[in-house]
Amino acid sequence: MSEVAGHFDFIELRQAIMKAREQQRITREELAEELGISARHLQSIEKEGQYPSFQLFIQLVTMFHISVDQYIHSDSPIEKTTLRRQLDALFDTFDDSELTIIAGTAQGICKAKKPGE
Repeated sequence: MSEVAGHFDFIELRQAIMKAREQQRITREELAEELGISARHLQSIEKEGQYPSFQLFIQLVTMFHISVDQYIHSDSPIEKTTLRRQLDALFDTFDDSELTIIAGTAQGICKAKKPGE
């Protein structure tokens, strides 16, 4: 992500917002209604590069657990990426038996990739 001549490049961040919405299978219309904005306004943010208000921006990144650090400070180490934050939020919805299944799957993936990396 870059800042050119005082202009913040919002492309990657707006793409992350759209991708997170789509991954959660929320339509643009559903999200717009929940946020109290028009679907057209949301489309102009996601597709046409319109900057959202600060309040709307905060609502979107909070709702979808998007780490803005990775977009604003792309050259700095990141504590947790957006994907890791989204997974953490999902993990919070699982009980211990479901987490045991996920842990076993993750361990299996780690064992499978060790020999050949």
